[in-house]
Amino acid sequence: MNEPPNRSTSKPNSHDHRHATSRPGVELLTWLHPLPGERILDLGCGNGDLTAAIAAAGAIPTGIDASEEMIHRAKQRYPELDLQVGDARHYRSDRYYDAVFSHAALHWIQDAPAVTETIRLALRKGGRLAVEFAGKGNVAALTRAIEQVLKTHGYPWEGLNPWYHPSIGEYASLLERSGFRVTFARHLDLPTPLKGEEVVRKWLDSFADYFFTGIPSSERAPLYDAIVSLAKPALYKEGQWMLDTSRLRVMAIKERE
Repeated sequence: MNEPPNRSTSKPNSHDHRHATSRPGVELLTWLHPLPGERILDLGCGNGDLTAAIAAAGAIPTGIDASEEMIHRAKQRYPELDLQVGDARHYRSDRYYDAVFSHAALHWIQDAPAVTETIRLALRKGGRLAVEFAGKGNVAALTRAIEQVLKTHGYPWEGLNPWYHPSIGEYASLLERSGFRVTFARHLDLPTPLKGEEVVRKWLDSFADYFFTGIPSSERAPLYDAIVSLAKPALYKEGQWMLDTSRLRVMAIKERE
């Protein structure tokens, strides 16, 4: 699982990787290598930028996202594209796709078997899958600290974590059980620099609806203090805060119906 399918005469190199970090999803598109006339489903299309890039390659994309707001914005930017509000667990099409593409979306859907079934049903036999999303270990230091602090202060933890962060083995096994042949799988550790401790607190605040629901804002500050203190040994190195972000990149071929 160390090489991607050879659909292009050139492969991404280290320069491509550095470039892609500033343009999320672009590198994965080079691995997908959309061809003119191909029908491609963009699962969790968000603002539509990558759907538009697929269309620019001559392919015929359909983008779906569960957020009505995101689809509304995407349609305003790209009125010519087929963009739909849709749940990746239940989306069905009356025509097959040549490929399914998904960037930075699948970690938000915990029912991975349902999403995999959607992908399987969407693809023609021999169709390909190219996905990248947060994997095992992503923001683990912070989530462990949140769990410990909440439990210490008598707050519940069960059911609060909104993410699906599988290992390569877990996700590849799921695909294989569903009729796919995994052709490439890689775990990427991509630590994200943060500009100071206050950014860590802003990160906590941005996910407060998940982790601190029911806790008044006035009572969150001491919890944040405790979480930052607990996570600091893992995230603060040589004068720099680094968020422990990880990604899975997987490509697969649908081998059976």
